[in-house]
Amino acid sequence: MKKQNNFLHRTTIAFTFFTTVLLASACNSNSQTNSKSQQVDVHAAVATNNAQSLKQYISSGANLNVKDPIGGSSPLITACLFGNAQMAKMLIDAGADLNFKNNDGSTPLITAAFFCHPDIVKMLLDKSADKTIKNKYGQNAYETVAAPFADVKSVYDMLGKMLAPAGVKMDYVQIEKTRPAIAAMLK
Repeated sequence: MKKQNNFLHRTTIAFTFFTTVLLASACNSNSQTNSKSQQVDVHAAVATNNAQSLKQYISSGANLNVKDPIGGSSPLITACLFGNAQMAKMLIDAGADLNFKNNDGSTPLITAAFFCHPDIVKMLLDKSADKTIKNKYGQNAYETVAAPFADVKSVYDMLGKMLAPAGVKMDYVQIEKTRPAIAAMLK
């Protein structure tokens, strides 16, 4: 029980910080400039599922792994958080770093797994994303989904409240159903 509470505490701290930072950066009005001198905030484009802006960003030759200024997340991590499979595929196909670590050490795979986006998890695994990487809290992608949903529901509750204004939706039925499937994919 103590180990389980420690897991919940670490998970809560890690994802609270991670999502707060990502939310702040996605809503940030500072833009990244591409080589065509047009303003594209790639993190906001990905978070809002703006394929046209992302295509423009990619075609400009701009850095696909540009860190958001607060949490150090890549556009691919942003796509994984928001569950934007189309954005994730575009970034993966364009050569984004599959094993990029944000300031918490979370990777696209860790993020996609925890937020239960099996289509993105599969894309990342199909392209050989490293499933052994651990974040700064000692968890790899598998470990973020290994515990039963009931044990981590409070973490999802808290994140759901924090992320709702940014458009992130927590579908508890889907999350509870998908966590074991994602864990099996990552074993």
